[in-house]
Amino acid sequence: MNDKERPRAPDLSNTQKKYLRTLGHNLTPLVYIGREGIAKNVIEAIDTALLSHELIKVKIVSTSTVNKHEAAISIPDQTGSQIVQLIGKTLLLYRKSSKRKKDDQIKLP
Repeated sequence: MNDKERPRAPDLSNTQKKYLRTLGHNLTPLVYIGREGIAKNVIEAIDTALLSHELIKVKIVSTSTVNKHEAAISIPDQTGSQIVQLIGKTLLLYRKSSKRKKDDQIKLP
């Protein structure tokens, strides 16, 4: 990934968001944002996780100075993903991955 922002994915409908929230309910966070904030290595970790999983949780730890609302805007812009849900300091992100097998891809309603 380069330093430029990725193209924005198409907006999700409310039905699609509801479906993804259901799928994401039992997920554990794969990426944590700590004291270093939304650094390049954090964005790369999120990007890699999205390639593998399509739907991930990102947790902002209590020691972080990152504002959760700013993160909910900045991270999807930098990764080309969509924010599905923001609960507390946990973001649920989705991005379709062409690297996953067709059978493993999330099929949106």
